[in-house]
Amino acid sequence: METKNIWIDTDLSVGMKRHIREGYCDVDDGYALLQLFKAENIDIKGISAVFGNTQIDDAYRLCQKMSTEFAKNKIPVYKGAGTAIDLQNVESNEAVEALAEALKKDELTILAIGPASNVGILLLKYPELNKQIKEVVLVAGRRNPTDYFRIGNQGNHARDLNFDLDNHAFNIMFEAGVAVTLCPFEISSKVWVKGEDLKALDNGEAGNQWLAEHSQPWLDQWLSQGADGFNPFDVLASHYIISPEDIISEDLKAELQIHPDDTIKENERNVFKNYLLCHKDGTYPVKYCHDVVPNYHKKLMNSLTKKS
Repeated sequence: METKNIWIDTDLSVGMKRHIREGYCDVDDGYALLQLFKAENIDIKGISAVFGNTQIDDAYRLCQKMSTEFAKNKIPVYKGAGTAIDLQNVESNEAVEALAEALKKDELTILAIGPASNVGILLLKYPELNKQIKEVVLVAGRRNPTDYFRIGNQGNHARDLNFDLDNHAFNIMFEAGVAVTLCPFEISSKVWVKGEDLKALDNGEAGNQWLAEHSQPWLDQWLSQGADGFNPFDVLASHYIISPEDIISEDLKAELQIHPDDTIKENERNVFKNYLLCHKDGTYPVKYCHDVVPNYHKKLMNSLTKKS
């Protein structure tokens, strides 16, 4: 089995309470990292933290925790962007410089499961390294502006958060011509983690136990919205890197369009935002992942519960 050299860029927030509103932060980045730690065909060259689900200091601390405690501290961790790219003042950071050095040594696949700010800064500062990036795999996009990210049955729509928090980063990647693969809500909405899955996940290993424990408040939050479980968004992207044969995709073209913000109830066309839309007639080529193989859930749980 060919070993794949990858770099993880993440806004890890497992166990964190939201810093801008009530509730808990997403846990799915943790599932992606744990799955990659256990994969036999993956060599992780580095982990970089980025703002997003939580603030940069917390994301950085959690990345250090997962590397130290659950990957036996074999993977170096770097602190990255704390805000979206400011095109009037583009500043590098520790993570960008480390990623640049890694790309000078190896071609890498980048798993960018938070806002893609670090990747965007890298391509602005080191445009010549675009040829060293085999692929950037992200969690973002949709086909139409009315493809709502529905959470439960209470009429609430989630944001396309990674894209919404830094539109510039996606434009930069597209214009640099790097290969982009999107694992959007369309595919993650077909996969559910439920209470019985958390019990199976807690298999006695430290990383599994930690993730299962901190997933319970996140699951409870979804149940309170009328859902039966939660969608583990980011693990679809990590699974694509590990076993692309389990993920069904098609070649589309992406573009940015402005439409009314669908996350605001009773929006009388007063609030608008950018959308990352993927269809046959767009501008930039992307691989768009939209479904999983029939026995996917079993494959996912096996990958998460296998002994390290």
